[in-house]
Amino acid sequence: MTRARAIRGSSKNIHSSIVAKQQASSIHWQSIVNNLDHTLSILSENHVPCIITRKIFGQVFSFINVQLFNSLLLRRECCSFSNGEYVKAGLHELEQWCNKATDQFAGSSWDELQHIRQAVGFLVLHQKPKKSLDEITNELCLVLGKMRALMAEDSIIMPNNSFLLDVDSR
Repeated sequence: MTRARAIRGSSKNIHSSIVAKQQASSIHWQSIVNNLDHTLSILSENHVPCIITRKIFGQVFSFINVQLFNSLLLRRECCSFSNGEYVKAGLHELEQWCNKATDQFAGSSWDELQHIRQAVGFLVLHQKPKKSLDEITNELCLVLGKMRALMAEDSIIMPNNSFLLDVDSR
């Protein structure tokens, strides 16, 4: 076997390994989407009014936002570029689900993910050191910048206030 064939063979193995890891990680997100589809079909079959369906999915997406965002705050290993890419791919799956479900059923569910979307946008940002704090808080992470300002105000009033998102956060 020549050296070129050995290199081609090993690069194919690496590529196969990467594809397998991507497929395995997308299985988790696909499971969430499948559950959303199943829930939507149950609600539709039982003639649940659209407004209630929108509120249910809005709450579900708000919960997803809180859980993912708080995971980033509490677990250092979650704050990596690769995890950002993983969550970004999952958010893409959720966005596709919202588009497929239409506004009639999904409503503003996608907007409920604003905190995690901005946090992930920051995690996957290339050349972070070249960005100023103003660019990050005023352009890239507008919602997170506003949240930081509110937290600073709250910490003056209530010094022991928690830094985690609450399920009712908006």
